[in-house]
Amino acid sequence: MDDPPAWIGEFTVPPRQFEAQLDAIRDSGRTPVTIGTLAAHFAQGAPLPPRPVVLTFDDGFADLPRRTAEALAERGVPATAYLTTGAITRGRRCLLPPAPMMTLGQARLLEEYGMEIGAHTVSHPQLDTLGRRALQIELADARAELEDTLGHRICHLAYPHGYNSPAVRRAARAAGYETAVAVRHALSSERDEAYRIARLIVRRSHTLADVTAWMCGRGARAAPYNDSPLTMSWRLYRRTRAAVRGPVFAG
Repeated sequence: MDDPPAWIGEFTVPPRQFEAQLDAIRDSGRTPVTIGTLAAHFAQGAPLPPRPVVLTFDDGFADLPRRTAEALAERGVPATAYLTTGAITRGRRCLLPPAPMMTLGQARLLEEYGMEIGAHTVSHPQLDTLGRRALQIELADARAELEDTLGHRICHLAYPHGYNSPAVRRAARAAGYETAVAVRHALSSERDEAYRIARLIVRRSHTLADVTAWMCGRGARAAPYNDSPLTMSWRLYRRTRAAVRGPVFAG
């Protein structure tokens, strides 16, 4: 977006900058694949192309089935889009602040452009602060709504803002997902975990040099690695806060 809402501005880039980043990925010699391709590799040892890279897009903002999908299609770049069903369905409850969003019906258009669809919960909460029943609803209802719309299985999940825990990962598996992506601000690897695949967030402040370094495997650590004491302390604080105030937006 050129002029995003303030709350999401840090995690957006202008269209021209996005196109330049796509060109840098293409020129790096890496082969873009979907999360589904990566899932087959983790589960069955299916071969990956040399130097693979996965592009993912969360939430379902209005630009996704328009300029974003068009820019990807023009370059023949597959990607995976994780949709927050409450944000793209009229009348549904959602914790995301106001922003221009796509509609649930446009999910089919994304597939026509060659994008793979995954779930990003119903309301975008901090999943690792929810009770068991609320967690199950967020995972199951989002998947069911997307499957009803698209007419096929939805196999992949993204944790809102990457928040997860061992219990959340077990729930994702039990809900029928084959993979789940976190954030971790890290490169993935051959040894990464299928239910918290590491991702890098592209921020507005990142330069083409940053993207080029990532394509060379530099500029970030590689997963898997154990949660730090700071991460575990932050999770405990958020759980305590949620117990008092109720579900909180993951962002």
